[in-house]
Amino acid sequence: MSHIDELLAVMARLRDPQAGCPWDREQTFATIAPYTIEEAYEVADAIERADLHDLKDELGDLLFQVVFHARMAEEQGAFGFGDVVAAIVEKMRRRHPHVFAGERIDSAAEQSAAWEAHKARERADKGGHESLLDGITRTLPALTRAEKLQRRAARVGFQWPDISGVLEKLDEELREVRAEIAAGDSQALHGEIGDLLFACANLARYAGVDAEAALRAANHKFERRFRYIEAALRERGKRPEQSDLAEMDALWEEAKRTEK
Repeated sequence: MSHIDELLAVMARLRDPQAGCPWDREQTFATIAPYTIEEAYEVADAIERADLHDLKDELGDLLFQVVFHARMAEEQGAFGFGDVVAAIVEKMRRRHPHVFAGERIDSAAEQSAAWEAHKARERADKGGHESLLDGITRTLPALTRAEKLQRRAARVGFQWPDISGVLEKLDEELREVRAEIAAGDSQALHGEIGDLLFACANLARYAGVDAEAALRAANHKFERRFRYIEAALRERGKRPEQSDLAEMDALWEEAKRTEK
């Protein structure tokens, strides 16, 4: 028995109506979906930490999610794991004609353009798509989806000529946020902060920066520096709630200096 066959057998046993696990038997596509997303993020985290041991484990967890969904679909007579594999094999061959069908592509940039062209044809062949923005997954992280929406619209020229236009838009959105704060309109402020974040995602796209990765890095930086504050306060026999902003801000600046 191959490794994948063994995994499929484990999944089938877990979902067995009589001898399976009660928790696994009760799951649906909807209840498992959050775990699938979480496992994908844990794969990304292991890669970011360059921890290949954890990456092996996390890839296994992510593969198990694929097997789980395929098993539930098989139980409904929709498709099985073999169909999932066959579909992705066919798709990769179709989208890489320069590898499997003798077409010539000389650079990664040409391949990226060809890939998007293939995807566009596939969307058109499915029918029912009326917008250039169709097919961008709604459940993506908001920053990632913002960049994808902007990139798709940019293909037909709907973008600023250069980054200066983006910076001006960012200033405009920040002014509108300030205005709504002054007006005390929380509902309008919600919308303006959304516009500001969308403009930030556009700035990242123009600058060639992955907005999601940049924000993750900022999160890590904040966590690292705040933990430094907590450790320094412990050495003084204090907890953060026993400190004040001035003391903690001074320790924040100290943390920054230690990173240089």
